Amino acid sequence: MSEFTPSPMQAKAIDQIIHWYLHESKEKQLFRVFGFAGAGKTTILKAAMDRLGGVVMPRIGRNERVVNVDFQRKEVVDEDARRGQPPNVLFATFTGKAALVMSRKGTPASTIHSLIYAVTEPTKETIEEAKLKLAELHANPPTDATQAMLWRAMVRDRELEIKNMHRPTFVLNTESILRDADLLVIDEVSMISEEMACDLLSFKKPILVLGDPGQLPPIKGEGYFTQAEPDVFLSEIHRQAEDSAIIRLATMAREGKYIPIGRHSDTVWKVDRNSLNPQSLLRADQVICGFNATRIMLNNELKRAAGFPEPLPVGGEKIICLKNQHDSGLINGQFLELSQVEPASDKSFRAHIKTEDGQDIGQSTIYRGHFDDHVNLDKDRGERDYFIKKGRVECVWGYAITGHKSQGSGWNNVIVFDDGFGRKEDRKKWLYTCITRAISGLVIME
Repeated sequence: MSEFTPSPMQAKAIDQIIHWYLHESKEKQLFRVFGFAGAGKTTILKAAMDRLGGVVMPRIGRNERVVNVDFQRKEVVDEDARRGQPPNVLFATFTGKAALVMSRKGTPASTIHSLIYAVTEPTKETIEEAKLKLAELHANPPTDATQAMLWRAMVRDRELEIKNMHRPTFVLNTESILRDADLLVIDEVSMISEEMACDLLSFKKPILVLGDPGQLPPIKGEGYFTQAEPDVFLSEIHRQAEDSAIIRLATMAREGKYIPIGRHSDTVWKVDRNSLNPQSLLRADQVICGFNATRIMLNNELKRAAGFPEPLPVGGEKIICLKNQHDSGLINGQFLELSQVEPASDKSFRAHIKTEDGQDIGQSTIYRGHFDDHVNLDKDRGERDYFIKKGRVECVWGYAITGHKSQGSGWNNVIVFDDGFGRKEDRKKWLYTCITRAISGLVIME
């Protein structure tokens, strides 16, 4: 592979990153590098890290570290450099799949959640005690009108408390290895909320963030890091030619322009939804949609078209992991191959699992509720099965996924099923995000 030769804009960006870290990062904690799809953010990051010399990095999901030192290119400027010591750099992303993609490319990364948070979950006894107190309230309603208003408020508060108990709580881990880092690099920052950003900044470590302001924000609220002006903005397109149809359509989507139906290149089309059948959709590497209801509908159609009409998965189907499971190494957003599928109970089944990277996870117990929702959607199922899910693999059909789930990933050939998701800014960012998941082939279905 030929050595990377940066453009003038990229070379300046690399110099700015180096200068900030070596001379300004003690006073200026945050440095933002933004650019739209194809601008080369990851490429200049690698070049900047090479200029700083080797870095000490954590392996994904573990506290193990790996050292990669290149002292010949080390810039002898700050105290660490004079000692010949590489900076201790940690790499993190919002999604598990994005962390996996970075790790595949040779930069071991972790999720922000696993890096700085500890998870606390209620016990069965705590939940049962709260339910008992709620039952006591229901059994003793007051007759006085004034007291009745207070009683109703107490009932609502208790009901909300019980509902929220079924969600894990992330508590800041003050013993995180980030305490000992010299620099934190975060990629794909558009989905990081203000609360999470403040938690990251509370460690008082220099943070270099890479982001695309055109991508989707968090499901609730706005992305904290992408709201402010960047220190560096890469406007040149390098990953694909400037006349790339994918980049051209992504730019139209980001600017809110209508993308006309028809051929945009040999491998990029926009078509009427009725012109493609489920068999056609199966030829794509990934189908992406907006709403969860659309995802369920498409998965049902596509699995039947693939020859899998059963309500539960069998071997050979396209399955996606829905939750990190660090003890087995499973990553949220990772695709799985199931075999030797057999029932275990009315809430679970057993199967042999291999990841998309070929890692053999072995025989595991899988929660079946997500699959049951494709037959009979139940909004309360997750809350009821809270303790049943614990310790079980959570996955579901992955023929179609949402735009939010697709962030941090890319596929050669993508079909975007435009189901009208979002309004105004959200819609532009959704369509832009979906389009930029495609590497070489794209079909948008309107």
